[in-house]
Amino acid sequence: MSERSADKGAFLLRHLEPADRLNEVLFGLIMVLTFTLTAGFAVGESEGAARDLLIATLGCNLAWGVIDGAMYVMGSLLERSRHERELARVRSAPDEAAAFDVIARYFENTLARFATDEERVRFYGVVREAARRKPPEGMRLHREDVYGGLASFCLVVLSTIPAVIPFLLIDAPHRALRVSNLLMVTLLFVVGVQWGRHAYVNRWAAGFAFLATGAALVGIAIALGG
Repeated sequence: MSERSADKGAFLLRHLEPADRLNEVLFGLIMVLTFTLTAGFAVGESEGAARDLLIATLGCNLAWGVIDGAMYVMGSLLERSRHERELARVRSAPDEAAAFDVIARYFENTLARFATDEERVRFYGVVREAARRKPPEGMRLHREDVYGGLASFCLVVLSTIPAVIPFLLIDAPHRALRVSNLLMVTLLFVVGVQWGRHAYVNRWAAGFAFLATGAALVGIAIALGG
C-alpha cells in the first residue's frame, strides 16, 4: 500500500466510527444500484451509451456524496447543540435534586443504570460540578465536523469506483451494466460481513442479511421512482 493510500485510510478511520463508515459505503452502494438498475432499462447499444451511463453514475454519487457530507456536518452540529442544551439545564437547575434529575435522564440508557444508588450520587455529583465549570459554548462549526463530512463524501464516492470499472473495460453497455450490478451486490455482502464483525454477530448471516435488505431497499427505491 502506498503512503498516500495509507494516509487516506487513516483519515477515514480517524474521522468516522466503524458504524458510520459502513453506513456511508452501504448508502453509496444502494445509490449506485438504484441508479444503474433504473438506467439499465433505458441504456442502448449505441457507441456512446456506456460512456453516458458511466458519467451519469459518477455524477449521481458525486451529488449524493456532497449531500451526505453536508448532512453529516448538520447532524454533528445538532448533536453538539443537544449536549450543550442539557449542560445548560444542569447549570441552571435550582438545586442538586433538579440537576441530578436532568443528569439521570441524560444517562438513563448507559451503564449508570446498573450502578448502586451511592455510586450514582457520586457520579452525578462529579458531572454536575464539571458542567458548572465548563463555559457555555455556542453552536459553531468545528474542524472535526468538516473532516467528518469530507470523509463521508469520500466513502460515498469511493463506493462508485467498482461500479464504473466494467464500463471502462467492456464495450457492450448491457454486459458492462450486468457486471457492474454483480459487483455492487457482492459488495453489499462484504459490507454485511464487516458489520457482523464489528457487531459481534455471525458474519456470514449478517452478510446475507445485508444482501437481502440492500436488494429490498433498491427494489423499493426503483418502485417509488427513485
